[in-house]
Amino acid sequence: HALGSRARKAPLGILTVRFEMPFPIWCTTCKPNPMIIGQGVRFNAEKKKVGNYLSTPIYSFRMKHVACGGWIEIRTDPKNTAYVVTEGARKRDTGDDVVREGDRVIESAEEKEKRQSNAFAVLEGRVEEKRQVFSDKSRIEELWVEKEKKWDDPYERSRKLRKVFRDDRKVREKDEERTEQLRDRMSLGMDLLPESEQDRRRAGFVEFGTEDGEAAVVKAKSKPLFASAGQKRQGSLQSELENNTRAAVDPFLGGKQATSTSVAAPLIKRKKTTALVDYDSDS
Repeated sequence: HALGSRARKAPLGILTVRFEMPFPIWCTTCKPNPMIIGQGVRFNAEKKKVGNYLSTPIYSFRMKHVACGGWIEIRTDPKNTAYVVTEGARKRDTGDDVVREGDRVIESAEEKEKRQSNAFAVLEGRVEEKRQVFSDKSRIEELWVEKEKKWDDPYERSRKLRKVFRDDRKVREKDEERTEQLRDRMSLGMDLLPESEQDRRRAGFVEFGTEDGEAAVVKAKSKPLFASAGQKRQGSLQSELENNTRAAVDPFLGGKQATSTSVAAPLIKRKKTTALVDYDSDS
């Protein structure tokens, strides 16, 4: 089959689809306490046609909850344009089903017929419709007055908008030209995002050296490009020996130079002198 393993139950009218939970539900199969399944959690569900509402098919989505092994079934409700949990779970009550002010209620043919046969219902509907018409009319009038204020002179308004657009376009063209020059100078093969305030703050945290640029260039040129490990070790030992010798010999050298190296100053060994003793040959 072209759909592969998804259509392994196609002879039974079942197709495996990826179903996303339309609202949070409680799994009643989980014991001892029901487990909540959040909105947007996806399952591999078995989709099957189970009936019709007028000419609209009703589909069933049956899925397995891995935590408890129970089956959950959710069906479409074309009559109320909603989903209905029919097995293994119950919908979490979040108060979204309450009709609020400004909501449009979709009535079925039976509800419309019943409403028309009830005189009080018809009267209440007419009063509600009149109130809604008055509210909509006042809002439309407010929008019309606001539109007349801003567009009393269409040419002047259009001229201002074109001017703002031209100024913005010039700024964008300068930014694009500066960005392209930076890419060419740094040989960057990537797109650069526009500068932001956060980038400025982060760049302010960077501290650069205070050494003279020309002196740093001369110093860098005087060093070998590829120094071997033996040369590095020899240079470090020579520097340590000079510092230690200077610290031990010079009594006027401050403690800063003596403590700047981690190697302790070598001790100066003194030769022992022994006095000659006269021995009496007769004793």
